[in-house]
Parts: sequence; structure tokens; C-alpha cells
Amino acid sequence: MYPAGEKRFINVNRFTIIVLFLVIIAGGVVRSTGSGMGCPDWPKCFNRIVPPTSVSQLPEGYEQHYIEGRVKKNERFAKIIDFFGYSKMADRIRHDKSILEHEEFNAAKTWTEYINRLVGVLAGFALLFTAVYSFIYIKSKPSIVIWSVLNVFFVIFQAWLGSIVVSTNLMPWIITTHMLLALLIVGVSIYTFYSATTLRNKTILVNYPSTGLKAIALFSLVITLVQVVFGTEVRETIDHFNAEGLLARDQWIDAIGSNYFIHRILAYVTLLITVVFFFLVKNRFSKSSIQSQYAWVILILVLIQMLSGIILARFAVPAFAQTTHLVIASLFFGAQYYLMLLMTKLKR
Repeated sequence: MYPAGEKRFINVNRFTIIVLFLVIIAGGVVRSTGSGMGCPDWPKCFNRIVPPTSVSQLPEGYEQHYIEGRVKKNERFAKIIDFFGYSKMADRIRHDKSILEHEEFNAAKTWTEYINRLVGVLAGFALLFTAVYSFIYIKSKPSIVIWSVLNVFFVIFQAWLGSIVVSTNLMPWIITTHMLLALLIVGVSIYTFYSATTLRNKTILVNYPSTGLKAIALFSLVITLVQVVFGTEVRETIDHFNAEGLLARDQWIDAIGSNYFIHRILAYVTLLITVVFFFLVKNRFSKSSIQSQYAWVILILVLIQMLSGIILARFAVPAFAQTTHLVIASLFFGAQYYLMLLMTKLKR
């Protein structure tokens, strides 16, 4: 059905989407294990291409050297923030005392963060090849080329933002931005994959007015993104409790406050919308259609997500459930977005 060049792009695009989700999984493991500062510098790790495995391999005086480097990088970042008018935020970055704190070397955390970076590099190359191969569509579907190239710039910005995450010692709002940008990159890759596969094969598109279903899918997607923001805020509060050590682990959930309450309410709203949407799709499409298949996917994912949330709340926030909660949320977003695209009406 597809010419060789287009088939190659579709295969590389599909591989890129898989790798991007692997990056999110790796990032979730880093967060849940507290390995975000496992490498105090970027892009190298302790100024080495291959990170150390013992204290004896550490550079002499590395603590002060990397602290000074972070201060300089943060000053440059603060100037950028200042330029856009966020002077209070810039001032907070300049005077954040946690940036001057040194974290003791831990080989397990160092290698966890290093593997996360390696997966990120793989994703960068995958996006680059996707952009190169996208030029097969320069005449037939130029939007694929435009978004594929833009996605390379997005991932470059994401890499730079990752370095800021390290230099600011995991400043909360930057981590939230980092997560949302990751979802944007995934969304762009899903869109280019959808556009490429439906360019010649339009049989999967609907041939009747589907405005209502697409509107519900879009609303559900927006709710998911809002929920991700509040979920990230909840996670940052938990990280703060963990770092301070003032509360027992089983007291964290009760101490979070309004962000957790809103996040939980949005979870029930998402569940309700997903169930309603599932039955609407099942009634409209045949069982063998890709729309019905993805309706099952998002239903299963939202149920797993609810279960992982219950485990987090009832069993003192276990680390494995934190990673699961993040990864399933990302997969749920991707499946929602792809299903929304599949609601596009076939053009005669």
C-alpha cells in the first residue's frame, strides 16, 4: 500500500513513539528513586562519558566545582526569565539555597540517571531520522515535514531544559514544564504517524459527522492535561516531604492539601468521561474497527491508573506505584490523542 520511502518513515516514526514512552518510563524511575541529581553535571556525568561506580573515581573537589557551575548556569537562566518579565521567579532562582547543597555520591542513583540520559539520546536520534525521512512528504503532505522538523527543535529545547532541571536542583515548576513538553513531543510524533498512515489508507476514518465524539475526546484530553499538571504538583509536594523528612510516609497524602483534592476529583471526572465515551464509540463502530480497539485501550488504562492512584493513597506512596502512575498517565494521554485523531471525518 505504501511506497518504500513512506513505509520507512512510518516504521521509524512508530519506533520513535515507542522510544519516547521509554524515555518517560526512565524519567519516572528517576523520580521515584530520587535519582534526579545522580549526575551533578550535564551532558556528561561527573565529567565522564561513562559515569563512576565508586567514590575513588570521582574528580577531586568536584562538589564545589559543580556547585559553582550550577550557580553560573542559573544566573544565565534567571536573566532569560527576567527578560520575559518574571522578575520574582528569577530572583527566587538566584537565591535558592538548595542549589548550593551537595548530594552525596550514590552509584545506583548515578547509573539510574545516566541510563535515563542514554534513552533520551536514543530518542533524539530517532526524532532526527524521523525528520530526515519525512521529506518524502514534502509535496504530498508538507505538514508532516514541518512538524517532524519542529519536533527536533522541541527535543533540543527539552534537552536544554533537562540541564536546567539539574542546575536548579530539581526546581518544581521546571519539572512540570519538562513533563508537559515531553507530552507535546509525543503528541507531535503521534500526529505525524497518523497523518502518514491515513494519507493513503483512509478506510480507518469515519464517513459520517463525528463532531460530537471528537468534541468529547478533545474535552477528555484537556482534562487529562490539567490532571497531569495537578498530579505533578502533588508529586513535587511529596518530593518535598521526602527531602525534609519531617513527616512519616503514611502522613504525606493527608498533608498535601487542595492540589491532591483537585487531582482526585479530576480522576473521577476522567473515569466518567472515559466510560461514557467508550460506550458511545462501541455503539458507533464495529468491534474490529481501530476506534473500538483504542476505546478498549483507554478504558483499561484509566482503570489501571485509578488502581495505581488508590495504591498510592492507601499504601503510603510506594515507589513502584509512583512510576506506574506516571507511565500509565502518559500512555493514556497518547491513546486518547490518537483516538481523537481517528474521529476525523473522511473527506470526499
